[in-house]
Amino acid sequence: MSNAHAEFEGISNCTKCHDLGKSVSKAKCLNCHTEIIDLINENRGYHLQKEVIQKDCWVCHGEHFGRNFQIVKFDEKNFDHDKSGFELKGSHKKLECNKCHKAEFITIEKFKKKEKTFIGLTPQCKTCHEDVHQGTLDDNCATCHNEEKFKPAINFKHDNTQFKLTGTHLKVDCEKCHVKENRNNKTFQKFADVKFNSCNSCHKDFHQGKFGNECETCHNTNSFNEVNVLNGFDHSKTNFPLLGKHNRVKCENCHKESLTSKPKFAKCYDCHEDFHKGEFIKNNIQTDCKECHNEKGFSPSQFTIEMHNKTSFELINSHAAIPCISCHLKEESWKFRISGEKCISCHSNIHESEIGADFFDENNCQFCHSTLSWKNVKFDHTTTEFELIGKHKSTECRDCHFTFDGSKIIAQKFKQLNSNCTQCHNDIHIGQFIEDGKELCKNCHTSFNWQPSLFDHSKTRFALAGAHLNVKCEQCHKQIVENDITFIKYKIEDVRCISCHS
Repeated sequence: MSNAHAEFEGISNCTKCHDLGKSVSKAKCLNCHTEIIDLINENRGYHLQKEVIQKDCWVCHGEHFGRNFQIVKFDEKNFDHDKSGFELKGSHKKLECNKCHKAEFITIEKFKKKEKTFIGLTPQCKTCHEDVHQGTLDDNCATCHNEEKFKPAINFKHDNTQFKLTGTHLKVDCEKCHVKENRNNKTFQKFADVKFNSCNSCHKDFHQGKFGNECETCHNTNSFNEVNVLNGFDHSKTNFPLLGKHNRVKCENCHKESLTSKPKFAKCYDCHEDFHKGEFIKNNIQTDCKECHNEKGFSPSQFTIEMHNKTSFELINSHAAIPCISCHLKEESWKFRISGEKCISCHSNIHESEIGADFFDENNCQFCHSTLSWKNVKFDHTTTEFELIGKHKSTECRDCHFTFDGSKIIAQKFKQLNSNCTQCHNDIHIGQFIEDGKELCKNCHTSFNWQPSLFDHSKTRFALAGAHLNVKCEQCHKQIVENDITFIKYKIEDVRCISCHS
């Protein structure tokens, strides 16, 4: 018997290999060489080859040829490794046999002690190679790697995972998602159990949870700035709900840099040009538009009469019915910071310089007029040198102070008027009762009627006495014509008797 079977030397051991009256039993060989039958049962190894499995064991492994007979004849250099069930590819082709076939890689205990054997290895990569993934991935390394080299993992296809890489994700360095750490005192890169339930697993939630976890509703993997805003984006979930006309504004009108840019929106003028050109800047702080306007439209203004009455110019009476445009639109330009202290800020001074400062100080129209009606004039005429009495009380101001051409005022008289009656009335006496430039109307007439009720003939140069008391006026005071003017002669220069009596 060979050294390999020396323990079976002797006639008493024949039946351990031979059946009585028969040849060597293949079954008994495999009962001892369980490693071979295990390989066959596992459907791997050299003995599984068709041309081998059909043969009896002794065809290749003869016995009874002496102690030093080599039962296993194996030519390492010419062995076709493909027949072992493990084809040598890539870098494996360049390795010496003993690089893999050594005791430390053998998994079957009884072969570990043999000086030289080619049985006992498994086809799993971790038989010879360190499992750098530390058991976190399955044993089929060929899913990612090939026999050429460990890096890069050329067979790995991210599309075969549960997270398919698209868009910009294709350009991301693996370590950005698959971080390296120290595990079991070795560098370990995590590939399994990487969370990807939502974008928040890797990305910081820029919106702080306002829009939920379904980022793909608005974003895609091409770029964070490439936003599908027209795909049902709910702007009401932001800090700036779109109301009124804002609903019709194009996104890019506010998000000018990109749709993901965050424009200022705390104040209206963050987006809108200051239509009022700084009129409402006070103490270097600009008043926000929402105090007067809302999202329904810039016009009409929401600035109410009540709000106006809190300013220095309270709207009362007729002013409350005046449209804003009448005071605040001047020469096609809106002005709101206007002084309301003087009427001439809005109203033309039709009197110009005709009324003196005593009655029109600093163009203060309220001395005569009120906000009820411009025509509603209340003026104390006693403050002038011409007190209104008699018929003058019921006379309209315009009758004395304005000259009209139809309905158009062509002249006005205030300051230029004096107390002479002929400023308003015709002098029917053609200057007969003017002395030293002063009219003497009041010597005869009052303001109640035109009758000369104050006339006293006794105070003239010709006092009436006797029969003269019964003479009619026109008998002495004849109607005459001078310079084509007809009038009654009252001033009789010659009062001698012969001037009337022949």
